[in-house]
Amino acid sequence: MYKILFITLTFLITAQTKILAQQKSTYIKAGLLYDSKSNTLLKNKLIEIQGERIIAITDFKTLPKTQQVIDLSEYTVLPGLIDAHTHVLFSQEAQEDFAEHSVHSLTMESDALRVLRGSKRAKSYVDQGITSIKDLGNSGIYLDVSLRDAINEGSILGPRIFASGPILAAEGGQIYGVLPEHQDIIGLEYRIISGPEDAKNAVNEHVNQNVDVIKICADNIPNKTYLTVDEIKSVVNTAHAYHLKVTAHSITNQSAWNAIEAGVDGIEHGFNLADSTLVKMAEKNIYLVPTENSRAYMDTYAKLAGYNPNELGWIDSYIKKMKDRLHRAIDLGVPIVAGSDNYTDIKVSRGESSKDMFRYYAEAGMKPLDILQSSTYISAVHLNKTNDIGYIAPQAYADIIAVKGDLIHNFITTINSVVFVMKGGDVYINTTD
Repeated sequence: MYKILFITLTFLITAQTKILAQQKSTYIKAGLLYDSKSNTLLKNKLIEIQGERIIAITDFKTLPKTQQVIDLSEYTVLPGLIDAHTHVLFSQEAQEDFAEHSVHSLTMESDALRVLRGSKRAKSYVDQGITSIKDLGNSGIYLDVSLRDAINEGSILGPRIFASGPILAAEGGQIYGVLPEHQDIIGLEYRIISGPEDAKNAVNEHVNQNVDVIKICADNIPNKTYLTVDEIKSVVNTAHAYHLKVTAHSITNQSAWNAIEAGVDGIEHGFNLADSTLVKMAEKNIYLVPTENSRAYMDTYAKLAGYNPNELGWIDSYIKKMKDRLHRAIDLGVPIVAGSDNYTDIKVSRGESSKDMFRYYAEAGMKPLDILQSSTYISAVHLNKTNDIGYIAPQAYADIIAVKGDLIHNFITTINSVVFVMKGGDVYINTTD
């Protein structure tokens, strides 16, 4: 019996090898190739692709005329970009109250409508060269997982989604002002935790629904409730047993400190982090996803929200504070992962709004290649996905984009000049001809 099994396996492996050998390769000629692991630009590289994966990276050479060649020798070739903080199934107008809109969405919009709207937003990321996103809740009961699966099976076009499912939070979640008799509504958007054992149960529920990452709310501002350290530890220990990362929404420094002490892998937002907290993050290699916006975005938001033009001094103060926090984090050695958190409709596509994060990081003083690394390799590292995304290397998915211009000296214009997008070996945009 074992002999028959051995012969059968040998036959199957040999047959598969022959099929791969017969499969035609696609080659991309890259004038400049961004090596996101070493954070350098390499000249004149050749990328060989078979199916949805990259096979090899070599120098330019003479190619057989029978092979398909995509000539990007006049462009800079990058791994597909990653937005590590999105909410694809949630959107609100600038003048709307978050809690009121959330209740309206949960009680007066069907799940089908939310997913259909989300699918349109999802496609807009790919249009901008963002081929992967980390979607962090405000997505109903696992609607993000359903959207991910629909994209993965090819039913709709969109980025690779790493979905969290419902956010794990203390009583009330982030939806404030809901009367006691209607608190059950919040359970349609958040998984409310009541003790360490329930926290374990919540993670098990998420694992059973095949999520990719666990997100918690370390605090619920403006609600006063927050998860305890023991509850967060229970989440972390259970998630890590399943090889899932845990990332924590945090506004206050104390909530971030609690989450870090409990062993989370990342802090989302972290608007008020003290140096002592940043030092602890660096020591434990806990990443930070700063989710701020550029001055232009803030001006647009303020106008749409109806702010008095003479009362916008707070914008400058806010930007200055966030720039200081970002530089303190970088100087202290905290890994920075790029994420937008842009769910407000500023009258452009969601993908275009997402790319404002690049403008913010540049305005805050991050170097162009460091911004790119935060939105590719470092992001993939903290998703445990460096073998698949964020890095143009053998065996990785062929998620590849090209931009026109000088990334070092004209970063914003260049990163917004996407001329080529490939995801999983399929070309979605090519305006180089």
